[in-house]
Amino acid sequence: MATQDFYQILEVSKDASERDIKKAYKRMAMKYHPDRTKGDKELELKFKEIKQAYEVLSDPQKRQMYDQYGHEAFEQARQGGGHGAGGFGGGGADFADIFGDVFGDIFGGGGRRGQARAQRGADLRYNLEMSLEDAVRGKNVELQIPTLVECEDCDGSGAKKGSKPETCSHCHGAGQIQMRQGFFAVQQACPHCRGKGKIIKDPCRSCHGQGRVEKTKTLNVKIPAGVDTGDRIRLANEGEAGEHGAPAGDLYVQVHVREHPIFARDGNNLFCEVPVSFTKAALGGDIEVPTLEGKVKLKVPKETQTGKHFRLRGKGVKSVRTGATGDLICKVVIETPVNLSAKQREMLEELENSMGEGDEAAKFRPKEKGFFDGVKQFFDDLRS
Repeated sequence: MATQDFYQILEVSKDASERDIKKAYKRMAMKYHPDRTKGDKELELKFKEIKQAYEVLSDPQKRQMYDQYGHEAFEQARQGGGHGAGGFGGGGADFADIFGDVFGDIFGGGGRRGQARAQRGADLRYNLEMSLEDAVRGKNVELQIPTLVECEDCDGSGAKKGSKPETCSHCHGAGQIQMRQGFFAVQQACPHCRGKGKIIKDPCRSCHGQGRVEKTKTLNVKIPAGVDTGDRIRLANEGEAGEHGAPAGDLYVQVHVREHPIFARDGNNLFCEVPVSFTKAALGGDIEVPTLEGKVKLKVPKETQTGKHFRLRGKGVKSVRTGATGDLICKVVIETPVNLSAKQREMLEELENSMGEGDEAAKFRPKEKGFFDGVKQFFDDLRS
């Protein structure tokens, strides 16, 4: 028995509240616990004094006796080997009660618990593949979801109709039992009820006591306009049914948009390549460009080169989040004519000859001259 004043040991005043005493004990016990002091006997004795002080001051009845009679109030019980209300062997402070919130996750649950809670149903994921057109416009889809649903015969209790699950006599409905290891109390699932807290002696024949049965349910889901690959739609309580009446999980619809033969998507913008004949590119003119809403006319200026981009405002995708509409960006690809007749080849040769050679041809083909001048300069630099 410590002879130093218990209030001094915990470094609290005599009018300290129960909460202040608990906080002080928690702070000091963490500091002087044997696992931290590494076998220091003096500090180990200090820890024992701290624990004894808390066992008294945390119990209103013991604290009242200590305030009135001091240490002598417990001497008789200690000398007689007593471990009742006045001693330190029973009741007292449970290290797991004090540090349950700190060590709860490590030891499978902290402090004292009430009735065991039935486990919430699992969340489900459904991978939905869509065309670009459906993703842009939105669509109502019908999904077939294989899942676990609440048993109708027993209303999810798992017990046969007319009977009820009984409270486990071993864990008294807590679903866990406590095993002590020194100052620590380790909790584990009750082996008799398997952590449920209840035992079903007369199980339902339809679900065999599980409270859930397998079923494929049909859901009509509205996919909003503008969704894209990677977007996820949450349907609350449409996942698996919970155990024994617990809440159901959620269903997450994962969107995947298939590749389109014409358009590529980047955010709210659409991209496409538009083939243009070399004569149309040289002379200019109107061409038809596809959009998701139909064809539109695009004016191509004369002397247009491959790779030039044209932006059609508001012809992209409407954002599912902001409502802003993106653009359609068209990339021009000059198409070289094929399957020419003899007369057509002759006309092209005549055109080629009319442009001349060297510096004379540069004004008609400036990129060509610039490219070859750059190549010549490159090799000249290598030789020097």
